[in-house]
Amino acid sequence: MAQYETDAIRTVALVGHGASGKTTLTEALLHQSGAIASRGSVERGSSVSDFDSLEKNHHHSLRTSIVHLDHADTRVHLLDTPGFPDFIGQAMGALDAVETAAIVVSAQSGIELVTRQMMEWTAHRRLCRVLVVNKIDAENVNLPALLDDIRTTFGRECLPINLPAEGGQRVVDCFFNPAGDSDFSSVADAHREIVDQVVEVDEELMSLYLKKGEVEPEQLHAPFEKALREGHLVPVCFVSARTGAGVPELLDIFQRLLPNPAEGNPPLFVKGEGENAVAFRSEPDASKHVLAHVFKVVVDPFVGKLGIFRVHQGTITKDTQLFVGDGRKPFKVGHLLSLQGKDHVEVERCIPGDIGAVAKVDEVEFDCVLHDSHDEDHIHMEPLEFPMPMHGLAIEPTRRGDEQRLSEVLSKLAAEDPTLKVEHDATLNETVIRGLGELHLRGVLERMSQQYKVDVVTRPPRVPYRETITAPAEGHHRHKKQTGGAGQFGEVFLRVEPLPRGTGFEFVDEVKGGVIPGQFIPAVRKGVEQVLSGGPLAGCPMHDVRVTVYDGKHHPVDSKEVAFMAAGRKAFLDAVGKARPILLEPVVSIEITCPEANMGDITADLAARRGQVTGTRGLQPGNIAVLGSVPLGEIEGYSSRLKAITGGHGSYTIAMSHYDVAPPPVQQQMVAEHGRHRVEDDD
Repeated sequence: MAQYETDAIRTVALVGHGASGKTTLTEALLHQSGAIASRGSVERGSSVSDFDSLEKNHHHSLRTSIVHLDHADTRVHLLDTPGFPDFIGQAMGALDAVETAAIVVSAQSGIELVTRQMMEWTAHRRLCRVLVVNKIDAENVNLPALLDDIRTTFGRECLPINLPAEGGQRVVDCFFNPAGDSDFSSVADAHREIVDQVVEVDEELMSLYLKKGEVEPEQLHAPFEKALREGHLVPVCFVSARTGAGVPELLDIFQRLLPNPAEGNPPLFVKGEGENAVAFRSEPDASKHVLAHVFKVVVDPFVGKLGIFRVHQGTITKDTQLFVGDGRKPFKVGHLLSLQGKDHVEVERCIPGDIGAVAKVDEVEFDCVLHDSHDEDHIHMEPLEFPMPMHGLAIEPTRRGDEQRLSEVLSKLAAEDPTLKVEHDATLNETVIRGLGELHLRGVLERMSQQYKVDVVTRPPRVPYRETITAPAEGHHRHKKQTGGAGQFGEVFLRVEPLPRGTGFEFVDEVKGGVIPGQFIPAVRKGVEQVLSGGPLAGCPMHDVRVTVYDGKHHPVDSKEVAFMAAGRKAFLDAVGKARPILLEPVVSIEITCPEANMGDITADLAARRGQVTGTRGLQPGNIAVLGSVPLGEIEGYSSRLKAITGGHGSYTIAMSHYDVAPPPVQQQMVAEHGRHRVEDDD
């Protein structure tokens, strides 16, 4: 494999809504560059990117795939990401591995949900951005209207760097060689607009431009990249991945205009934790200490755990000793790998800008930092704000005795996917997997069955209700137990107060004069926390409560931790019973994309589910986004209902919003069920 220096490397993530053609575009770019002899097909399951058996079956990407190509003495690392909202976590994980995000937009579908999200998220991560309009040769597309929509939605800084010509059969350059006719607009006008935009970031060049009326493209290189870095310019390119129109021009844009690792915005590293964390600037210098970020983990049944990383500083070679995060024990790089879809190729080195992988290192986890010196301890990437996984399924193995095997498999799957959460409720003996949607969880179950041969039965999980109090109160309990030997004694007086929603739990020690010796205060807290894990009203966790222990008594011989634990628990129960406890239900914000004709049915259905519509947003002609909130317990099975209302043309996403007071019928039902469980347990 050819070796490149950092200034000849480009890293690009292809992101965008599902079915916009990212994988087909990847194939076209690989073929155009000579990286593959012939183009594969998503439909035939022969693409380099979608090599996973589930991806072949479903005909769309489920995980981010890494490929590379060489063009004009430049190495381009491409990350082909999934675009359906259920798998957006995989796409987000790729953002910290690149300097540039190419947001792919289907000319047929226009601006969709993930298009908007990716424009927002990539700007937040300070990435350079390029908009790639794909499928320009499709029937019934209105490219002038789409370009207007892009500029209205994302800003006037979105300017075409080329334009389609001959009915989308080719594109004409508007930057380097602005000559020829396009299907719409004026090539000369487009050239002037983009040059005007670029020179605005360089006062000296602007003066020259105003004097001469023109500048050479070579003079625009540095200000062009500055405009990209600052978000002052978002070039718009036109391609047809199917026919190859615009693909050579896109490769030239990658090579000639996109930043190399030394020119892009620096990665968002910080050193330290919490309030003490400060920004840390890595240097894309191959001679410095190693600093690499693991942005993807794959657990392969044959290869084992594969940690895929982007090198930001230093050089990694075979036998390099690397530390994982704050770990004190290094591991030695046995095999240094480069990825081309499913193929793993050994390489001699990885320098700043390169994407590589190491296998069979158990300590490597998603989002960890690899380094070769303790000078880089406590450095990590600013966390990505992943959507909260709200869709849940309670699962259990079909075969008895497979519980441990199930736990191991879930641990491997969660290691690969930052938006898959595994919860185990010990009181209910219930294992729940949570993801971003039904499609997400269905993929997890299929992978468990096909890849790991573990089959499960599923059912809806319990809604994560909470309990809290609405008034201050005091509680008291004296625990006294006398047996044949030493007895048990502990007495606790405490106060409880409600806290603002979302605060959590506070424990305050106001004991004076040693009436409860300091060594027993943790036992009192532990007793209180036993109640917090399963509240007295419906057995749900308690939140937003302050507990203040202010008095008590002890015995010099009989006082023990177990006595104060029991006294603290029962004093807390006594106080909670007087503090008007209530049940809280989770409320999620919901965004529903649907045809405008279905809006009335959608809002009526939400109202029937105790939901509220907070607004709407116009999308492509004929579509609308309905924004609102709804109790989580009311949207079980909503995906099927939405498909029925919209004829399969609707989709939705949810995110945790807040907890609110559950209505009386729900509270009564939950309290009654909890009472029945207690009776059964007593029996």
